[in-house]
Amino acid sequence: MTADSPTPELTRLAEAYGIATEYWSFFGDRVVVPASTLRAVLQAMHVDASTDAATQAALTHSEIDPWRALLPPSLVSRPGARSLQVHVADGHDVELVVALEDGSWRNLPIPGQHPHSCEVDGTLRWRVEVPVPADLPLGWHTVHAFERPSGSGATELTRTASAPLIVTPERMPAPPTRPGRTRGWGLMAQLYSVRSRASWGMGDFADLGDLAAIAGQRGADFLLINPIHAAEVTGPIEPSPYLPATRRFLAPLYVRPEDIREAAYLTPTERAVVDAARAPVAASDDDPTRIDRDAVWAAKRVALDAIFTVPLAPGREAERAAFAAREGQPLQDFALWCALEEHYDGVERPADAWDITSPLVAQLRHELRDRVAFHVWLQWIADQQVESAQAAAKASGMSIGIMHDLAVGVHTKGSDAWSLRDMYAQGMAVGAPPDMYNQQGQTWNQPPWLPRALAEAGYAPLRDMIRTLLRHAGALRIDHVIGLFRLWWIPAGLGPAAGTYIRYDHEAMIGVLTLEAQRAGAVLIGEDLGNVEPWMRDYLSARAILGTSVLWFEREGEGFRPPEHYRASLLATVNTHDLPPTAGYLADEHVALRARLGLLTRPVEQELAEADAERNAMLALLRDRGLLPPLPPESPTLAPEPVEAPTEQQIIEALNVLITASPSQLLGVALVDAVGERRTQNQPGTDKEYPNWQIPLAGADGAAVLLDDLASHPRFVSLTHAVDSAL
Repeated sequence: MTADSPTPELTRLAEAYGIATEYWSFFGDRVVVPASTLRAVLQAMHVDASTDAATQAALTHSEIDPWRALLPPSLVSRPGARSLQVHVADGHDVELVVALEDGSWRNLPIPGQHPHSCEVDGTLRWRVEVPVPADLPLGWHTVHAFERPSGSGATELTRTASAPLIVTPERMPAPPTRPGRTRGWGLMAQLYSVRSRASWGMGDFADLGDLAAIAGQRGADFLLINPIHAAEVTGPIEPSPYLPATRRFLAPLYVRPEDIREAAYLTPTERAVVDAARAPVAASDDDPTRIDRDAVWAAKRVALDAIFTVPLAPGREAERAAFAAREGQPLQDFALWCALEEHYDGVERPADAWDITSPLVAQLRHELRDRVAFHVWLQWIADQQVESAQAAAKASGMSIGIMHDLAVGVHTKGSDAWSLRDMYAQGMAVGAPPDMYNQQGQTWNQPPWLPRALAEAGYAPLRDMIRTLLRHAGALRIDHVIGLFRLWWIPAGLGPAAGTYIRYDHEAMIGVLTLEAQRAGAVLIGEDLGNVEPWMRDYLSARAILGTSVLWFEREGEGFRPPEHYRASLLATVNTHDLPPTAGYLADEHVALRARLGLLTRPVEQELAEADAERNAMLALLRDRGLLPPLPPESPTLAPEPVEAPTEQQIIEALNVLITASPSQLLGVALVDAVGERRTQNQPGTDKEYPNWQIPLAGADGAAVLLDDLASHPRFVSLTHAVDSAL
């Protein structure tokens, strides 16, 4: 036992709070989590374990406190799947009434047997397990408990309590498809990279609608895009869509100013100001080198400020007011955060400004009310433009439409971490333990949600976030979906290897997702790649939440898994945004890039040899399947006939047709593969060394590919036809 080994009491306390005290590493080693890590995590959960005495006291509280409460903080359950734990004083009865979401009421029957009891503060209490009725309707209900002394005629209440009771679907419906088909395919794109001649230097919501319409006309059922969560509203803007300021509200960076109705009523002078702002960034639309978000936002903000001054017609004002009322205080808080970003742009923000409850913030909420109103208006505009994009997707024949992507977490200094501070663990960062790809582990610099705070809030923050994303969408991809089961927490100041797993109530988290998705008529896809416990995939499959598959990761024995052996409950793809486009992979660009950046841990010759072997194995599989011409048979007497090697385009099409042989319900085609792009969008393990998430869409010749030319692009037409015909 070392000096940093946890005591039995500390181990029990940590486990009571869902903290893993040991785990099996990627390399097959059993790791015992050090006491220092357990204490740091407990402190972030507001549990004092700084001394042995404090640990023992906290352990006692963790065991007794649930018995003190008449009701739990909340309960999320499928019909008949869970029981409501009610703690009733000896000699008392309890009445349970559920206020259903539709306004009606219903009594819950109380079972007669109560085998568990505990003495708490001198009073004996009984645990009453009340099953959630199998016929209780799905929805966001409230259960009310009334405790009174036993005996006929007793009317005085000794305790009352209320708690959210959320009843969720057993399974999601199957993804919708076009008539005559049992499954579908879609396009995958980084929206910011896809520009048109009308763009402002990067892809926007108008481009989203146009891209969806083009894909839908080619037979696609969905368009998966990067997260469009809001980022900063002052420079420098974080380029990664997976490190947003908030996951509830949308990025105004994607708004197309000209598509705002009030833009038509600008004066000639105001219109000239807008045109002058757009000109320099629009000139970069055909520049294939790099997206400049800061320049784009600076230009758009000039235009948006001008359009905001145009008075709204009565009908438009009613729409804006209804939107603001529906989004409530969270929208006001987000808009205030944006106004504070502008107010303190370029200067150090005082400590009080980081506290949403401080008198300074209350004062600034009043002083900056005009800018708050501007950012509320801007969210309304963004919502309308996403609605238009989804309408265009559906009008094109798509059965699903826009598929949004949900990031794992948020920026430590973003809006969510500021306005929902009590929901996040302070002094902790989300990441990943060491594995063969990242031997030091990973830190993602995102604060994790506190499991108990979520339960005490009745999972409302999760619900509201999902509702926003699915309001105008047909599907949601959940990045690192295993984070709804467990997350790797890393104490501040320590490396990723010093972290540990924290368990979440996955039944509740997944339940809220399924309830909101079913109500929105949307499909759920969980990104479950990597080191995932098999039971987690089984659980997701049982709830009819699709997993994800990437061709290059599908291995069986010494070779590639036949696509017929893939899971049916999948979104199957050839690649992903964290891998190079297939054209780049075939040209060894992924090896060359990592060599240039100093990321290789083995000699470049060894990396190239391994890539060559992997590529040859895949080409052999494609030939065996008849998707590429076979090699000529060897002859002992005749010289081999010269064989023309398959082109890059032929190989890419063969790979995408290969996965259509799988039973997977959805198939994804990367837009970069459809135009011959070679450059990767994101190189893991880099930050400033590579322009991650800033690469515009370009073709095989290195020239920018604009939306205006996509529908007639030969490679795009050929690949989408090949996939659509194979289904």
